Amino acid sequence: MERAGLHPLRSTGITVFQINVGKLCNQICRHCHVDAGPDRTERMSRETAELCMQALAQTDIPMVDITGGAPELNPHFRWLVEQARGLKRHVMDRCNLSVLLLPSQADLAEFLATHRVEIIASLPYYKGPQTDAQRGEGVFDKSMEGLRRLNRLGYGAPDSGLVLNLVQNPVGAFLPPKQDAIESQFRKELRAKHGVEFNRLYTITNMPISRFLEFLIESDNYEAYMARLANAFNPAAAAGVMCRYTLSVGWDGTLYDCDFNQMLDLPVGAGAPRHIRDFNPAQLQQRIIVTGNHCYGCTAGSGSSCGGAVTA
Repeated sequence: MERAGLHPLRSTGITVFQINVGKLCNQICRHCHVDAGPDRTERMSRETAELCMQALAQTDIPMVDITGGAPELNPHFRWLVEQARGLKRHVMDRCNLSVLLLPSQADLAEFLATHRVEIIASLPYYKGPQTDAQRGEGVFDKSMEGLRRLNRLGYGAPDSGLVLNLVQNPVGAFLPPKQDAIESQFRKELRAKHGVEFNRLYTITNMPISRFLEFLIESDNYEAYMARLANAFNPAAAAGVMCRYTLSVGWDGTLYDCDFNQMLDLPVGAGAPRHIRDFNPAQLQQRIIVTGNHCYGCTAGSGSSCGGAVTA
């Protein structure tokens, strides 16, 4: 980082206000850095959600990125969407697709379309066995049904304004493929075999955190994987890492540089407010980013961010 002129790593300003509303999820995925699942009870309260919107209103941050768990299972998810859209911010929902089929979420797809929420949908692979191996038995078929439901509402259609992007992450201890190439492959396969359309596909590197870290250790792949990440360090990717333009709010209101730091309990550094109740845009926009060995995951190869590869 020193040789790249990036030490210490600093924020370049906040353009993404990311809100993690909790760890409750209807799936248990092997790669999940959140360790989310049906038995998790951590969830953002209405009070903290209101603090988030009060903070957002003080800024011109254009993007609100709502994540979890399955963020839609938080009882205040829809209120957050409505409030953020009322502030004229673009809203993204990180959706696992199968949540759309839950009886309690029967009108969720319509709600998202009504509020023109961009959907970022997880789909590790365009074939069932690989996806189910990572995300659970039957999840691929549920994901296809969820995607078709979104397509019927206009999501993924050109010029509809309803954006549907997919997220692909490797099913194993290796780096993701080139984003453009795998996007073309996904588009061809999903269109021909499942009648599914989408706008873009993002590749994201599996981070050595939580369940994926456990997998690496149990399979004796940890040292080799970390060496692979470190040896693939790309200064151009490091310059564009998402923590430089993102502020991540935890379910309890604690502030982090990114969702990965959040899961490692690494709040923003000294000199910046550490809770949403003390939100100070000027101080947060000038903060030094907290880094660790897991950050090699975002700087390897073409880079990795919540918006996919950082470099071509």
